Amino acid sequence: MEVLSPLGVADTRPRSLAKRPARLAGCRVAVLDNSKPNADVLLGRLAELLVARVGVAEVRRWRKPGSSRPAEDIDAIVDGADVVLTGSAD
Repeated sequence: MEVLSPLGVADTRPRSLAKRPARLAGCRVAVLDNSKPNADVLLGRLAELLVARVGVAEVRRWRKPGSSRPAEDIDAIVDGADVVLTGSAD
């Protein structure tokens, strides 16, 4: 019989931040809605402002199946964007 611990093991090694583009003008932006109430409104408005004020080239949107569920096809999101916006709202 195999007994599993519910405590799990967390990877606590320090990690460096993702490289950020020097400018957002011309960038492809992915919006990942976490399915919380109003997250789509918050992130959608931010994306509109980035297009209008900064000159973002493209905005693509994805929605997680639930706030506690992982995003599906994360590789497609990352490969199709220079910047990914995600956040939470209530």
